[in-house]
Amino acid sequence: MEIKKVGVLGCGLMGSGIAQTTAMAGFETTVREVSHDLIQTGFASIEKSLERFADKGTITPEQQKATRDRLFGTTSFADLADCDIIIEAIIENLEEKQTTYRQLDSICKSQTIFASNTSSLSITQMMTATSAERQQRFIGMHFFNPVPIMKLVEVVRTILTDAKVYEQAVEFGKKLGKVPVRAGDKTGFIVNRLLVPYLLDAIRALEEGVGSIVDIDNAMKLGCGYPMGPFTLGDFVGLDTTYYIAEIMFIEFREKRFAPPPLLKRMVLAGLYGRKSGRGFYDYTKDAKNPQPMNLV
Repeated sequence: MEIKKVGVLGCGLMGSGIAQTTAMAGFETTVREVSHDLIQTGFASIEKSLERFADKGTITPEQQKATRDRLFGTTSFADLADCDIIIEAIIENLEEKQTTYRQLDSICKSQTIFASNTSSLSITQMMTATSAERQQRFIGMHFFNPVPIMKLVEVVRTILTDAKVYEQAVEFGKKLGKVPVRAGDKTGFIVNRLLVPYLLDAIRALEEGVGSIVDIDNAMKLGCGYPMGPFTLGDFVGLDTTYYIAEIMFIEFREKRFAPPPLLKRMVLAGLYGRKSGRGFYDYTKDAKNPQPMNLV
């Protein structure tokens, strides 16, 4: 079965980015949200992103219009019934995802591939909400923010994923202009399995007085050639997101390197999530382009 029509669940930060990417790649894309207001907000974000691409000359005005024309918004699951692949990007809550997949399984055609954009939850646990036949067509497709720009997609297979379906998903990732990497259904997949312990170790180093926020960031940028230090990166990703992923990984592996440090927990409880809340390891409220380090320890 050739993938021609794409469904996307969720039109938030990741969902809108995925929808824009599939539409830009030439696929008719239907986006489902719980309300028309959320669809309009997500589509407005897509429009701004397309305008930036057009302003830079990355796409032509004709390509910009063609992308918009391939996008359709809906609040009904029924409008996804004839999609060839559905990529889910809703809230990171296993029960919510399972409920959604259970509904879709009864609506979609038998050939439809189900793919989750989860960054941390078990693909295997999600697929148990669907029929035995669907479980063979269930995968993970973990994109990275901002989706239209970031080249990587982790394509995740379970022990039941059909080999042909998996290869089709890898090829689909290439058609989106991404570089697919193959990963098994292990919590954190590849990127977060390596990235999260690095971010947590940086926080422990700060707690232990190894260096300041600025010095640790500069050390990793200038010493290792990283584009941003761990605290700048953590603020960009979202400290609540980092904490959530770390908790799931610690529960899975019971290894200290995945355990959220006390400072991270306190920051999340205090609402210091990073850029999206205005404050994290840095304070962005006065000058977002020149944030100042917070006094945390």
